[in-house]
Amino acid sequence: MELHEGQVAVVTGAASGIGLAMARRFAAEGLKVVLADVEQAALEKAADALRAEGADVHARVVDVGVREQVLELAETAYDTYGAVHVLCNNAGVGSGAEGRMWEHEPNDWKWAFEVNVWGVFHGVQAFLPRMIKSGQPGHVVNTSSGDGGIAPLPTASVYAVTKAAVVTLTESLYAHLRAEHARVGASVLFPGPHMLRTGLWESHRNRPDRYAKERPRRTPYRSLDQWETAMRAAGKDVAFTPVEDVAEFVVAGIRADRFWLLPQSEHSDAQIRARARSMLERTNPSYLESFILD
Repeated sequence: MELHEGQVAVVTGAASGIGLAMARRFAAEGLKVVLADVEQAALEKAADALRAEGADVHARVVDVGVREQVLELAETAYDTYGAVHVLCNNAGVGSGAEGRMWEHEPNDWKWAFEVNVWGVFHGVQAFLPRMIKSGQPGHVVNTSSGDGGIAPLPTASVYAVTKAAVVTLTESLYAHLRAEHARVGASVLFPGPHMLRTGLWESHRNRPDRYAKERPRRTPYRSLDQWETAMRAAGKDVAFTPVEDVAEFVVAGIRADRFWLLPQSEHSDAQIRARARSMLERTNPSYLESFILD
């Protein structure tokens, strides 16, 4: 798919981080951008910044876990611009779960699935029928993560399970689009290859009351800065990938019609091989041992 002036991109989770970087990158190509995010103040700030840079922007507060709000997002996008060519289902949260899986609160799972999985599905159902019917070239990018999308991360199992689901969802979407001979492509994005400075670590600030924690946390939420400090104190180097690099990678992937938006990484490749080897050889998943806690 070629990206050019006058096309329209919709990005969820667009008020900061990867979402804002993608929106800014699309705008640099001359696309009109629809920004959706659950945080009103941050969304307005992002929209104002893009407009100051010359972008044509429409912003709407949306909780992607609520189907009606995503359907309304599609309505307002088409009412405003008449078409959608790129859809980035990017909104995501960490769950805030603690302890072993059998100790997790059901609300941790419900909230994470509502945003990370149902949010993607809602986006697909709200936008894809019209994108396909238009007959115009289009593309859908669903944001997963190496943490779950490539291999399980037992220390963040709720998040990892949702991101694994996004991979399978997008693979299935790709097959369905090909079966329909649609002019719409699909990609699954694994942001990286290193850590990213995004608001995911502070997801709890937007946790809705309907999925409130049922009991107090045993330990305080840890910020990215606190995690980085702890890692460095333990003698472990931490590398970060600029979100702008992720956005550039996405634009290149859309142009090349690449399904796997998976940056080159020795670590990721080793995980993929180890997991595949375990499955092919029917052996226990020993590659998880580094994550098993005492």
